Amino acid sequence: MQTWIVLLRGINVGGHHLLPMKELVGHLEADGFRAVQTYIQSGNVVLQHSDPPANRIGALICRHYGFRPAVFALSADELRQAAEANPFKAAAGKMVHFFFCAPEPPEVNLALLDAVKGPGEAYRLSGPVFYLYAPEGIGRSKLVNKIGKALPGVEITARNLNTINKLLVMSA
Repeated sequence: MQTWIVLLRGINVGGHHLLPMKELVGHLEADGFRAVQTYIQSGNVVLQHSDPPANRIGALICRHYGFRPAVFALSADELRQAAEANPFKAAAGKMVHFFFCAPEPPEVNLALLDAVKGPGEAYRLSGPVFYLYAPEGIGRSKLVNKIGKALPGVEITARNLNTINKLLVMSA
C-alpha cells in the first residue's frame, strides 16, 4: 500500500458540487481504500491504496454524487518534494499558495502574469507546481484570476502552505 494525497478541485464552493467529507470517507473505505482521512471541507484526502487513485476516485464521486471533479493524486514523496521546492519558505502559510497542474504546463504566459502582478507578489513555476506569494492575500490578488489563462491546457487546483503542511503531517 502506498500513501496518496488526493486534492479535489471545486467541491463545496458556493453551494455547488457538495461533497460531505464524512460520507466520502465511507464510500472510499467501501471501495477498498485504507487509512482514509480528510482535512477541512475543501477536498483534501489522505489515504492508502496500491495504485494511483485519481481515476477511481473521480468515478466513485460521479457514481455517488452525480458530478466528476478534477482529482489530483500525489504520492507522499511528490507532496514532500513540492514543499521542499517552495521558493517562498520564509513567508507565512496563508501568503503562499501551491497550484498543482496536470499535466505539467508546457508554456507559461509570463507577460500576462507580470501585467497584473501586485506589489510584493511573486511567482515561480517548478515542474507541475506553480507557486504564488501573495502578501496581501489571495482574495486581493489580481494575478490569481489569470493563472489559468497563463497556463493553457492544464487543470489546476490550489492549496495554501498551511494546508500543505497539514497534509504532510497527515501523510507521514
